[in-house]
Amino acid sequence: MDIPLWFQVSTLTIMTVILIGDLLLILKRPHVPSTKESTVWVSFYIGLALLFAVVLFLMGDSEHAIEFTAGWLTEKSLSIDNLFVFVLIMTQFSVPRKYQQEVLMVGIIIALILRAIFIALGAVLIENLSWIFYIFGAFLVYTAARQLFDTKHEDDRKQESFIVRLLGRFIPIHNEYDGNKLRTKVNGRTMLTPMLIVFITIGITDLVFAVDSIPAIYGITQEPFLVFAANLFALMGLRQLYFLLGDLLDKLRFLKYGVAFILAFIGAKLFFHALHVNELPFINGGEHVEWAPEVSNWTSLGVIFGAIAISTIASIVVNAAEKKKALSRESTQK
Repeated sequence: MDIPLWFQVSTLTIMTVILIGDLLLILKRPHVPSTKESTVWVSFYIGLALLFAVVLFLMGDSEHAIEFTAGWLTEKSLSIDNLFVFVLIMTQFSVPRKYQQEVLMVGIIIALILRAIFIALGAVLIENLSWIFYIFGAFLVYTAARQLFDTKHEDDRKQESFIVRLLGRFIPIHNEYDGNKLRTKVNGRTMLTPMLIVFITIGITDLVFAVDSIPAIYGITQEPFLVFAANLFALMGLRQLYFLLGDLLDKLRFLKYGVAFILAFIGAKLFFHALHVNELPFINGGEHVEWAPEVSNWTSLGVIFGAIAISTIASIVVNAAEKKKALSRESTQK
């Protein structure tokens, strides 16, 4: 079943209005959101995503509803992984907490623009080059392996330091912030503030994550509108989630293993799909490989939800056990 054009336009219009409203709210009243405020907004965006899936289902399009839900869960788990890097960026550049909302919102907008470009490019590649699924599948398996042996946080620190050094050679950059301004006056001399460097670093980070996430979502659905919708709903509310989770991010120690499993699973699914639509002459004589297993949407949804749930619960249980053990040790010492 094709998704009606009116539904696509209406969804994108409504979400654009909400995004603009969210941005204006930040610009008008920069502040550190409370736990209650963050919880309300995160719940609101999760509710919107689930409502979108329900509306698709009620329209009689259960297949696309399942694909969207699985894609949204995947992108949401990847976006939470993004937050670890955002925390590092904010910490390294000592961004005033009052202005971190603006930085995150700019990062989200950059991410949406970059992902829209990658989604359009991916759609063209899939339409004309069926063998691209082999590349996507291999890339996701590689990404999963990299996730397990994660050194990217350290790489990000090196990359950010390189950016600062490089720009510092050509552009006068002041060491201190001037509110949320990108430029400031120091002894009559116009200089850039660290805020510009933060925006550039966020943009580069978004580019890296876009390269990782788009093949993952195309492994679940090849409908460009659903691909973008899953990314849109996953990124909306990411700003509030940053403040809601806060220091809890480091306590989700097993989440990266859940994300790695999801990426490896989707990579394998893409490889099997590539065999089904195979046209490469050196594989099965250029014929489709019919014996390759076909992974259903319900299976994908179950695996993705299970991986997120298990890794999150495991993190909570182990943290609680370690905390209990530490308290017991302290009481024994007393």
